[in-house]
Amino acid sequence: MSLPKNDAALLSARWIEGVLLKRDVFSTVERGRFRGDNGEVDAVLRRLDEVPWWSFLLASHLFAREKRALARTKGLNVGPELLWSGRRALVRGFVDGVTLHLAKPHGDLAYFRSAKAALRRLRRAGICHNDLAKEQNWLVGRNGRAYVTDFQLAACFERRGWLYRILAYEDLRHLLKHKRSYAPEALTPRERKILAKKSFAASLWLATGKKVYRAITRGLFNFTDREGGGRRLVNDAPVLADLIRKNPAVRDTAIVAFADRRSGVGLYAFVEGDQATLEGQLRNELTAARGPKPPEHIQVVHALPRDPSGKPRTEILQLVAMNQLDLIEPMMKNDQDRAFLKDILEQRKNLRDRFNFEADLPAS
Repeated sequence: MSLPKNDAALLSARWIEGVLLKRDVFSTVERGRFRGDNGEVDAVLRRLDEVPWWSFLLASHLFAREKRALARTKGLNVGPELLWSGRRALVRGFVDGVTLHLAKPHGDLAYFRSAKAALRRLRRAGICHNDLAKEQNWLVGRNGRAYVTDFQLAACFERRGWLYRILAYEDLRHLLKHKRSYAPEALTPRERKILAKKSFAASLWLATGKKVYRAITRGLFNFTDREGGGRRLVNDAPVLADLIRKNPAVRDTAIVAFADRRSGVGLYAFVEGDQATLEGQLRNELTAARGPKPPEHIQVVHALPRDPSGKPRTEILQLVAMNQLDLIEPMMKNDQDRAFLKDILEQRKNLRDRFNFEADLPAS
């Protein structure tokens, strides 16, 4: 399936290809730059030309919902703005920030105040997002504010009827679930009541529709995890990690997923060790083991970045694997963190799909 001529012509003239963010049966999403009337800006492109024929009707429906919602959010400053739309492609603005599950804003009360304000603006515009249970649809901006993205399931209302009120309530309840995860001490008594009381529609969905949804998405569409790694990250990565750790020269490993233009989803293994020949050894061992397909990239590092509890900071490693290096900087706490990460960045392996976003990184 190809893009309509008008879509293809405009993108050829105005879109500068960048980093692939996601590719699934509903769309291809990539980050790049868009030449608008007021100059070149960072942007995100969603296109339908690579979706399979059997998912095209549903993909088109989701595309239309997002286009309508983005057009209505213009000027609200709650998320990306629609810069251009065609029949099978659209370009939205890029929000300078990282997803909630990567940023992990523990105790950040200002962020959650900002998130509630964003929901209020959406409600006033008659928009219900309908997919805010996913942490990756909440962004923590570089300015510390909350933004939402991915409006494929959004519903727009002209009147605030019973369905609107139910969906708006569920949007708020899902936000409060995230607040409970990252700032539980800040929940008010009223917010705790909302968390404790699902709407009737939500209860019915959990008892019926969600089971069907999971059967379809995890079975037919092969969606499994929130990071987009699917079955490879959920099923293959733990097996591969155990095989890698069997090598006596390996101290530890962390495996993350990244979007790949050839395979759809790739795996990137960061291996803590000292031997220069370790990468080749591991690749031979994984191939000989006849287990899951080896990671597309194996990078030996002097040490894995870790949080205070000692766990590898996979949120940073995932951004390295995805070549979104400019988004790492706000997550660095000091110059020591930057110096620690310098070697990892300079020796990274995924150079096929990259852009010059890293130009914004300050020199170490």
